[in-house]
Amino acid sequence: MSHLKIIIGNKNYSSWSLRGWLSAHHTGLAIDEVCLKLDTPSFYSEIEKYSPARKVPTLLDGDIAVWDSAAIIDYCAKIAPEKYWWPAEKPAYAYARSIFGEMHSGFPLVRNHMPMNLKDRWQGLVFSKALQAELDRIEAIFTHARLEYGADGAFLFGAFSAVDMMFAPVVTRLETYGVTLSATARSYVDAILNYPAFQVWKSAALLESEIVEADQLPYDIKYLG
Repeated sequence: MSHLKIIIGNKNYSSWSLRGWLSAHHTGLAIDEVCLKLDTPSFYSEIEKYSPARKVPTLLDGDIAVWDSAAIIDYCAKIAPEKYWWPAEKPAYAYARSIFGEMHSGFPLVRNHMPMNLKDRWQGLVFSKALQAELDRIEAIFTHARLEYGADGAFLFGAFSAVDMMFAPVVTRLETYGVTLSATARSYVDAILNYPAFQVWKSAALLESEIVEADQLPYDIKYLG
C-alpha cells in the first residue's frame, strides 16, 4: 500500500499546496508532510531535493515524484480510484473537467491581486471592473454546478471531488476579501470552509508565525480599492 509524502509551503499562503494536500488527504492513505517556508533561502535549497520544477506542492509515492497540483490530483485519483473524484454522467463530467481546467490556467487577476491569506479579512473593498468580471465568472461557475449537478450533496457535484480541491483556495480568497455572493454560491463557500479536511489545514495555518511581507507578494492591494 502506498505511503505518501506531500511537500508543501506555508499553509496560510500556499494555495497550490492546499490543492495537492487535499487530494493526498482524499486518498485515505497515510501521509507525511514536509512544510518548506516560502521566500526563504532554505526553501530553494530544500525543494531541489524533491521537485525538479523547484515548486510546491510535490507528492512523493515511494520513489515516484509528482508535481503540479493538477497532476497530483490526477495521480491520487489513480491510486485511490474507489474515492469520488469526478462525476460519472457525461454532461456533469464535461462541465467538471472544463471548469477544473479553467481554474488551473485562468483567473490571473484573482491570483495576482487576491493572494490566499487565511489570517486576513477585508470588508467593503471596491474591485476593478476587470477583477469583478473574474469574480462574477467564479460565482456563475459555482451557481451553475450547484443547481445543475450538486443535488446529492453540498459541493459542486454533490460529494467532495477533484473540482472542489481546485476551487478550495479560491473560496478562501472570497472569504478573505469579503466578496458578496448569491445565496447559492455562499452555501458552497460555507461547505468548503466547514469541510473537515480544510478545517485541519486552516487550524494549522492559524498557528504559523511566518509572515510573507506584502512587497514580496505578487499583488498590489490598491487594485482592490
